[in-house]
Order: sequence, then structure tokens, then C-alpha cells
Amino acid sequence: MTTDGAADVVTEVIARLIEHGFTIAVAESLTGGLLVAELIRVPGASATVLGGVVAYNTALKHSVLGVDASLLAEHGPVHPEVARQMADRVRTALAVEGVPADVGLSTTGVAGPGSQGGHPAGTVYLGFAIGEDVSSLKLELGGDRAAIREKTVSESLTRLRNALESR
Repeated sequence: MTTDGAADVVTEVIARLIEHGFTIAVAESLTGGLLVAELIRVPGASATVLGGVVAYNTALKHSVLGVDASLLAEHGPVHPEVARQMADRVRTALAVEGVPADVGLSTTGVAGPGSQGGHPAGTVYLGFAIGEDVSSLKLELGGDRAAIREKTVSESLTRLRNALESR
């Protein structure tokens, strides 16, 4: 799935996570498991990657990840706060022996081919939770469904790498 450049980024992400002694948990919607699959492709990833939740169905974002039900009812799954809550709460959802992950990463959005909830294909929100810092980032991506999903994975890893570099 990845190009050589993307492979370098994911290798750097895993190295930085291990260097910081961080664990990571991933919550995915439109990427459907591609993001965690990319992370665990790297040898040694088991030292840092706890796992992932594919909450493709909107109801699972609430029932499994604990995203606020009223937020989902009012705005739907394609929203910056949904991405934030997914990233933050997957850390606890995938806690090991009661210890939550240090880093949470999430993807939610519209891969296409059509729009969803008034959002055009390519509207994506990434969520990042590192310690007390929880944020989201909007992407507007082009291409077909496969390209949007792949670009979401690539952007997620690049942005996470950059966030880890500043720590």
C-alpha cells in the first residue's frame, strides 16, 4: 500500500514512539483498519502499538469508544470533536491491565464516492491525543475512494511524526 516515502514515515513514527516509551491506540472509521495495519507492518511495532478499533458504524463510535451520543446525533460522525473524542477515548478503550495508551490517533470522514451528511467526499478529520493535548485536524482530500483512504493514512502518520518530533 505504501510508497517508499510513506514507509519511511511509519518507520520514524514507530521509532519515535519507542524512543519516548509511548504506547499507541488507534480508532478508525473511513480507513477501516488500514492505519493500524500500516503501523504494525514495521518490525518491532509490538513494543508500542496496543491495537486498533474500527468503528465504521456511527453507533460504535458511541458504544465502543464513548463518543458523546448527543454530538453524534447533532453533527454526525464527520466532525472535529468526534475525531478528538475518538482519539482521546480509544486510549482507555484499549487499555492494557488498566493502563491507557499514551497516544490516541483517529480517522473519521467521507471516503466517497458520494457525500455524507452534507460533507463532500474527501472531508476527513484526524484526531490526536498525546498526554493532555487532544486536537483535531481537517483535511480536504481529492481522488477516488481508495486514494482518499490512502492519503488519510499517509497524512495521519506524517502529522503524528511531526507531533512526536516536537516532544
